[in-house]
Amino acid sequence: MADTSVTTATTTDAAADEAFAEAYTKPIIRYGRVTNLLAVLFCFVPAVVVWLVFGYLPQIGDILTGWGLIASIYLVFAFIEPISYYPIVGLSGVYMVCLSGNIGNVRIPCALMTQQVLKTEPGTRKAELVSTLGIAGSIITNLALTTLAALAGAFIMSILPPIIIEALSYVSPAIFGAMFGMQAAKNLKYACFAALLGFLAMGVFNIATYVTVPLMVFGTVAFAMLVDNRKSKEEGPKEEAA
Repeated sequence: MADTSVTTATTTDAAADEAFAEAYTKPIIRYGRVTNLLAVLFCFVPAVVVWLVFGYLPQIGDILTGWGLIASIYLVFAFIEPISYYPIVGLSGVYMVCLSGNIGNVRIPCALMTQQVLKTEPGTRKAELVSTLGIAGSIITNLALTTLAALAGAFIMSILPPIIIEALSYVSPAIFGAMFGMQAAKNLKYACFAALLGFLAMGVFNIATYVTVPLMVFGTVAFAMLVDNRKSKEEGPKEEAA
């Protein structure tokens, strides 16, 4: 009887996954590819305008040098961020955050807070939908505030007290610290390992950031997998004995 219930539940979950993929995931992939590829093409518009309208065309060597400088800084993050953020925001969220930017300091906190308020489990279909709505809300708010800043930013900054302007430099560390604390409360063991790994990499061995980030991401993932596998092996004999 129990085996029949398990089989029925598995079949139901498989059917739900298939329906979700047809109704949501596949359209997201189709539109996500188009919008992100269009964004890549539009990135070249200013350079093409400068070339065709003003007649300035850099040498190939200068272009490759500039690309190399940017790639040396951001290429590792382009590889790491979609992998590390996918469990939080899902596929649709990855497309949106890669297109809109401000991933770590705006989009991810909004997605996490939305999931926490609605009490959804990260990695589930519901969490993906919820985080997508949170990210969409942050993008709309971001556009409104960016427009306001473009129109009146200089005036607003001129009337702010110096202590407020100085405090703005601590906004990003405060956001990342809050994100880490929120996730650490869910699993203190993994958080301590990640913090220790980061301290050893940057504080003791002074390893570069572009190496430390993937080391912390994949190192913590590997540690979590080892702990979970060991826990599963320990619980297996207990369940059989029961």
